[in-house]
Amino acid sequence: MTEVELSALIGQYGLIVLTPRAVLEGPVISVVTGYLARIGMIGLPQALALLVLADLAGDLMLYTLGRGGRVALALSWLRVFGLTRRRLARVLRRFRAQGGRILVLGKLTHGAGFAVLLAAGMVRMPLPRFMALNLLATLPKSSALLSIGWFFGAVVPRTGDWIALAGGGVLALCLALVAIRIAKQGRVTP
Repeated sequence: MTEVELSALIGQYGLIVLTPRAVLEGPVISVVTGYLARIGMIGLPQALALLVLADLAGDLMLYTLGRGGRVALALSWLRVFGLTRRRLARVLRRFRAQGGRILVLGKLTHGAGFAVLLAAGMVRMPLPRFMALNLLATLPKSSALLSIGWFFGAVVPRTGDWIALAGGGVLALCLALVAIRIAKQGRVTP
């Protein structure tokens, strides 16, 4: 989509055009939104508000999924990665003891966020505490990503390619590790 087309969509529909993508693809859209604010397509305060609210909405969905999730179903998939009931119980105990710290660190490290948000729901972290801690972690993260887009917006068209390439590499590595783990489990040792 060109800048002109995007500008027309934002002009006609407002920031609602970016909201669904911001919920699903927070970091990429945060950088793109910073660039759009830099070139004057949207206001910077509105951009930050959109990113924070979209991030919190997505996190609330994962929390809700974890809170009402089916541990047995999840375990069948997670067992491939070596997560057993005993290990899950140990992780959840630790989360109950240090949930706030783990939640904030998980939010700030992009890769662990998904699992940490699900775990917060699974241990039934009180929703007001979850939202408050999540907001504390989301504000600096969204601000930093928005700033990257603002200052380095000229590379935005390439950012998606870099993230897709890195994501593809991580996915390939994960699949290779799963394949190795399955192969090892399939071997019978005398």
